[in-house]
Amino acid sequence: MAKTTDKISAAKSTEDLEADIRQLQADIAKLTQQLAQTGEHGLGAARRAAAQGAEHLRERGEAAMEKLRGNAHDIEDQIATTVREKPMTSLAVAAGVGFLFALLSRR
Repeated sequence: MAKTTDKISAAKSTEDLEADIRQLQADIAKLTQQLAQTGEHGLGAARRAAAQGAEHLRERGEAAMEKLRGNAHDIEDQIATTVREKPMTSLAVAAGVGFLFALLSRR
């Protein structure tokens, strides 16, 4: 009788082990799926962050270009005003700058 009881408990143990293995396989499959979803979410978040960063840099670049354009326009206005107010001085400065460029270009 002891042998029959041992065989029954061994059969139950084997069935229990097989059930545990199936449960473990299901859990591993579930974990794998969750990890894949987490990776996709992380990739999506990284893409969004990169796109937002690129947009922010583009906006800053455009603002800097506008500021430079404004400064260049102001300098142009100042030069035009100075030339109108002091034409002889402006002509002398232009001649001097031209002379310096000529000296530098000969070397």
